[in-house]
Amino acid sequence: MSGHSKWSTIKHKKAAEDVKRGKAFTRAAKEVTLAAREGGGDPEFNPRLRLAIDKAKAVNMPKDNIERAIKRGTGELEGAELFELMYEGYAPHGIGLLIEVVTDNKNRSVAEIRSALNKSEGSMATSGAVSWQFTRKGYIEVKEYEDQDELFLIAADAGADDLEFSAGVASIYSDPANMQAVRNALEEAGLTVDEVQLVYEPNNPMVLDTRAALQVLSLIDKLDDLDDVQNVYSALDLSDEVMAAVAAAE
Repeated sequence: MSGHSKWSTIKHKKAAEDVKRGKAFTRAAKEVTLAAREGGGDPEFNPRLRLAIDKAKAVNMPKDNIERAIKRGTGELEGAELFELMYEGYAPHGIGLLIEVVTDNKNRSVAEIRSALNKSEGSMATSGAVSWQFTRKGYIEVKEYEDQDELFLIAADAGADDLEFSAGVASIYSDPANMQAVRNALEEAGLTVDEVQLVYEPNNPMVLDTRAALQVLSLIDKLDDLDDVQNVYSALDLSDEVMAAVAAAE
C-alpha cells in the first residue's frame, strides 16, 4: 500500500482552511446530493449516502444543509444538474493522477484542470492512460484501539484485505463491496471508526526525491483548490522524508 493515512494527514491539515472558505461544505453537499440521487434519501438503505452524511458531519455541516442536499438529490428541491466525472492526467516527473470532479459545467471543469496542469509542468491524459495504475478500495481509519491483533482479526473476519499500523493509526483496506461489513463489525466490537471512504490506491507508487515530490504535491494542492474537484489521487509514494518536508512547510 502507499500509505493512504499519510494522504489523510495532509487532507486533514487542509480541512480547517477548506471550512473557512466554505469549500468543504460545498464538496460534502455535492456528495450527499449525488448519493441521494443514486440510491435514495434513506441512509439505512443507501451506504453511499451514509458515508456522505458522515463526511458532512465531519466538517460540521449543519443538519439543515444536509437535509436540503438530500432533498435536491431525491428531487424534492430544485437544483442544478450535477455531473460526476473522472479526469486523468500527469504531474511532473510522470506521476499519474486521477482527478474526481462533480460539476454543473463540464467545459469549465476541464478548462480549469487543464490550465492548472499546464502551469505546473503537468498534462491531461486520455481515458485509461492512468486509471490502470490504480485500484478502487474501501478505506477505514481507526485511531483508538488497544490490541492490534484483535483489531486485525475483527477486520479480516469481516472481509478486510489488508491493515497498516502507523503512528497510532490503523488503516484498513477492503474490496469496496466489503467496506460496510467491515465498518459494521468494527463498530459492533465497540471501536470508533474515524474515517470511511472509497479511495483509489496506486498499484506501484513511484518514489521521487524530496524536491521533486514537493513539486508534485504543489500541483495536487492547486487541483484540490478548484471548486469542482472532489478528490485527487496520485501514484506518488510519500516517503517519511517528504512527509517531514510537508510538515516543516506548514
